[in-house]
Amino acid sequence: MRGVFHCFQFAVPTVLVALLSLTASAQSADDPERGATVFRTCAACHSLRADRNMTGPSLTGVWGRKAGSLASFERYSPALKASGISWDAKTLDTWIKSPKALVPNTTMTFPGIEDTGQRADLIAFLREAATGSGYSGHSDKVRQAIEAYSAGFDDLKKLGSDQQVTAIQYCHAAYEVATADGQTHEFWEANLRFKTDSSDTGPLPGKPAIMPAGMGGDRASVFFASPGEISAFVKHC
Repeated sequence: MRGVFHCFQFAVPTVLVALLSLTASAQSADDPERGATVFRTCAACHSLRADRNMTGPSLTGVWGRKAGSLASFERYSPALKASGISWDAKTLDTWIKSPKALVPNTTMTFPGIEDTGQRADLIAFLREAATGSGYSGHSDKVRQAIEAYSAGFDDLKKLGSDQQVTAIQYCHAAYEVATADGQTHEFWEANLRFKTDSSDTGPLPGKPAIMPAGMGGDRASVFFASPGEISAFVKHC
C-alpha cells in the first residue's frame, strides 16, 4: 500500500506538469486576434488599405513582398531598398524586434517590440491580412479588424459644412477658422496644424477641410490639397 501511495505521489505532479505545459503551449500559439490589438502600434504610420500610404507604406500584401518595392510609396530609405529582404515570418520578426538592427541605416524611427509573443501575434495578423487563410477560428474578429484598419481617413471631399473651411485669419498668436456653416472657431497658434493630403480622399483644390484633434476640442488640423495653398489661404488681420 505504501508503494502504491508513493507511486501516486510521484504520478500526480508528472501529470500536472504535462497539463501545464500543454496549456502554456496553447496560450503561446500565434494569435491574429491578439495581433490585431498589437497592430494599433503600427496603425499610426501604416494602413491596411491598398496603396493608402501614410508615414510608412501600406502593409496590404506585405507578406512575400520585397522590402522597399511598393511602387506607390516613394520614401523608402536607400538602405531598405538595397537590403534584398523579402518579408516572411522570420524577416518580419527580426525587423519588428529592432528595425535598425536588421537594416542599420533605415529611416524608420520605430524602436521595435521586445516581447516575443506580441511579435508572433502581430505577424500572424499581418499574414491573415495578406492571405486570409489559416486562421478560420478567428476569421470574424480578424476580418472586422482588417476592415477597420483598411478604412483609412474620412473622405475630406465629403465632410459636412461644419468641416469645410472657407477662410483662415491669423491674428495675435491665434487662428480664426471660418467654416461653411457660418461658424468661426479660434485656436491658439500652436494648437492648429496645417497638413496636405493629395490622395483620392484628400480635399478638393481650394477647399480645405478641418478635422478635430485632442480631447478638449481646442486642437485641430486643416488639410489642404497642396502645399502652395497654405500661405495663399491664410490671411493676417
